[in-house]
Amino acid sequence: MIYPRNFEEKVGFNRIREMLRELCLSPSGEAYVDRIRFISNYDLLVKLLSQTEEFRQLISMPGNFPSNDYFDLTPELTRIAIEGTYIEQEKLFDLRSSLATINECVKYISKQEPGKFPELRSLINPVNIEPEIVNRIDKIIDNAGKITDSASRELGEIRKKLASKRSSIDRKIKSSLQQAIKSGWVNSDTEVTIRNGRQVIPVPAAYKRQLRGFIHDQSATGQTVYIEPEEIFETNNEIREIEAEERREIIRILKEVSSLIRPEIPALLEAYRILGIIDFIRAKAKFAIKINAIKPELDHEPGIDWNLAVHPLLFLSHQKQKKTVVPLNIKLSREQRILVISGPNAGGKSVCLKTIGLLQYMLQCGLLIPVDDVSKSGIFTSLFIDIGDEQSLENDLSTYSSHLTSMKYFVQNSDSSSLFLIDEFGTGTEPQLGGAIAEAVLEKLNSKETFGVVTTHYSNLKLMAGKENGIVNGAMLFDSKAMQPLYQLSIGKPGSSFAFEIARKIGFPKAILQNAEKKVGKKQLDFDQQLQQLEIDKSEILKEKQKLSDSKEQLSRITEKYHKLNNSLETRKSEIILAAQKDAAQLIESSNKLIENTIKEIRESQADKEKTKLLRADLKVRQKNIISQVPGIKLKKKKEKPAAPSEITFNKKEAITIGDVIKITDQNVMGEVLEINDDEVVIGFNSVRFKTRISRIEKISKEESKNLPKLTVHSKRSDVINDLNDKLATFNLQLDVRGQRGEAAIDLVKHYVDDAILLNIREVRILHGKGFGILRTMIHEYLRTLPEIKQFHDEHIERGGQGITVVILK
Repeated sequence: MIYPRNFEEKVGFNRIREMLRELCLSPSGEAYVDRIRFISNYDLLVKLLSQTEEFRQLISMPGNFPSNDYFDLTPELTRIAIEGTYIEQEKLFDLRSSLATINECVKYISKQEPGKFPELRSLINPVNIEPEIVNRIDKIIDNAGKITDSASRELGEIRKKLASKRSSIDRKIKSSLQQAIKSGWVNSDTEVTIRNGRQVIPVPAAYKRQLRGFIHDQSATGQTVYIEPEEIFETNNEIREIEAEERREIIRILKEVSSLIRPEIPALLEAYRILGIIDFIRAKAKFAIKINAIKPELDHEPGIDWNLAVHPLLFLSHQKQKKTVVPLNIKLSREQRILVISGPNAGGKSVCLKTIGLLQYMLQCGLLIPVDDVSKSGIFTSLFIDIGDEQSLENDLSTYSSHLTSMKYFVQNSDSSSLFLIDEFGTGTEPQLGGAIAEAVLEKLNSKETFGVVTTHYSNLKLMAGKENGIVNGAMLFDSKAMQPLYQLSIGKPGSSFAFEIARKIGFPKAILQNAEKKVGKKQLDFDQQLQQLEIDKSEILKEKQKLSDSKEQLSRITEKYHKLNNSLETRKSEIILAAQKDAAQLIESSNKLIENTIKEIRESQADKEKTKLLRADLKVRQKNIISQVPGIKLKKKKEKPAAPSEITFNKKEAITIGDVIKITDQNVMGEVLEINDDEVVIGFNSVRFKTRISRIEKISKEESKNLPKLTVHSKRSDVINDLNDKLATFNLQLDVRGQRGEAAIDLVKHYVDDAILLNIREVRILHGKGFGILRTMIHEYLRTLPEIKQFHDEHIERGGQGITVVILK
């Protein structure tokens, strides 16, 4: 049950219906759009939504679903069902093209992975087109829609005669034209034209008696006449007779084909019905993609649990203006059936109400809705709405009378599976009386366990949430500092109207406001201030919660990185030890063989001194060759005598500068000085950077550096450092998030700031643009939650102003 009759106009579904019609490819599909109705049958609704969701997935995959020649031949097939009738040649061509489309659609769906798209497979299952019909039509009609010469032997012979006669006429009329030009009756550039289906020569009226023939027409001024030469007159008559014979043969062929089609008309009508449904489902799927809609989880019981719900018409409008829509999160359950929304004027209460009404109506009409994929939705048997002005001079209804009429209908017809939507509940009459009637109506609807959403400014309705089970408050959030609405719904507390604050912002006279505050009373002002304070407190709690969540997430990422690095180091350590053991075993085996062979040769030479000397020299050479094949092992050199004091020219205690080769005093490792900061230095070991005190290092000469090993990192840590160096080299000091949606922009900022902290960057810039300031506000709110940020502010006015945020990290 839907109330009132213009429900679709009130929520904007009439515009949705028109968009669907524009996406259809056939009149049959448009007819299905016109027949869209509100459905409360669970099984039917699941089927319709599943069809649309499957088609949305299908056309989102690579490939092109057939989208041409969606002709509806239902009227023509119904007509030729009568014996003796035949299909028109043009309709036969449409039949051929559309049957090809139907077969292509069936083939496209059937070739998909088995088990996928069950509803679409079930839809096309009844399609059964007799192949003989398609084959026969292909033989008698060409791609231009003309009957072919080979359609029958008789037609082929007729057309041969026709071609011969026309060729004869062409020769004769060209001869007559040349004669007329030569005689000077017509200009040299005169050409043959057509009048009444016959070839004629345009001749000036003064020479019309010179050229013998039949006059078919004359120009508007009478200066030119169109003459068919007598030489071709009889031949043209013969052609007319042959053309009539051709037409009779074509009709005979069409009757023959119609007789072949007639027994298959029921199957063909079913195929065209399914083609119309496919066109209809395709339009719904295309629209779903356009508004980012999905199929939410469906429940038998009434209820709403939507995340990130968006008004589709508002989304499309904002998309053209490159603006974002603030999504809606709402939940109605058996425990919290009725939501009372309050808040400032122009804060989004009515849009929230229309979004709920439109999306629920769309869903129960078989359309996908723009919500998050974790959303759930129940089924209502009735939808009621009271929004806008329904006053009527004809029915003698005032604005408030029309509201009361709606309330009466709601109370009389609602039940536990109904959903009512009321905008500005109780307004239109004296506030105290209107508020009392609204409260009584709400109590009655609540006692019937009806679901509903109402918007109001009345305090007595806000207070019902604490007294009545099933009623919960909701507030449209408002930035009390900037004095502007945030268009976000917060469930659990009432909202303030911010009437006095808004009045002060627009510069309303102070004296009048002070007088108004006295008149409204301290009690009412205190109530409003408490609401505002509740809103501020909740906002602070949410910020702290977000900060804690981000910290936990960051800690989790760091812990995960640590475990990965540790596991990698342990794995690499085992690999190095195993490789070293293998190398050592190979070295020992090779050395043993070499020693055994050398001893054998010495014995065989009977300890000849020269021979023994040569063998020992050869043993040393081979020993060097074996050891050189094992990385990391070097032969010890014999100690050389120290040089005389006069030969030592290098002083290890002289000042250390950038670029010097040094070694760490307590480690036998050399490196290069990269930076010097007071009493600290940064040393480079290959790709490793290391900071230490200057007292722990000493300068060495090039000769000494040759004897010291360089540090080589054979672990994943080197890869990590290389990754950090690469990231630092490509890191951009400015992030551009213009054009991003809110959540996506915050995600980019989150990763960007994490990288800046990791790379020890002190200052970055975030380019978000100015616009309406929504994206800037969201980014600033997020930055306030990060303890690693020292401060942030808008860029200088000459360098972007409020369009760029400068972030300084600790």
